[in-house]
Amino acid sequence: MNFPKELKYTKDHEWVKIENNIAVIGITEFAQRELGDIVYVEVETVGETIASGEVFGTVEAVKTVSDLFMPLEGEIIEFNEELESSPELVNESPYESGWMIKVKFSGDLPSDLLSFEEYSELVGA
Repeated sequence: MNFPKELKYTKDHEWVKIENNIAVIGITEFAQRELGDIVYVEVETVGETIASGEVFGTVEAVKTVSDLFMPLEGEIIEFNEELESSPELVNESPYESGWMIKVKFSGDLPSDLLSFEEYSELVGA
């Protein structure tokens, strides 16, 4: 499985890419494989400030619906609108075109974010 070294990860299987004070967030390759074919991504929290650990949306697969948890506190400034018509991008390219939200954050990154080594160990990869 692919877990890019430059990203940070959560125990809830989200990934975080930091670009200046903007965090790009999506779900990991492990998560999308566990969910199966993704048919819908819902994020109705754009413009809201969400605390770390809170739900910011849901992802729906053929057999299940799963909550998406915020890995850090910040204001959701953008949703990947490509996912509205092409939710399968999350399966095809979880770290590139399948990103979900962009967040403007302030302060330090949470200390519970995992390195790729820690995340790989967590999922047994």
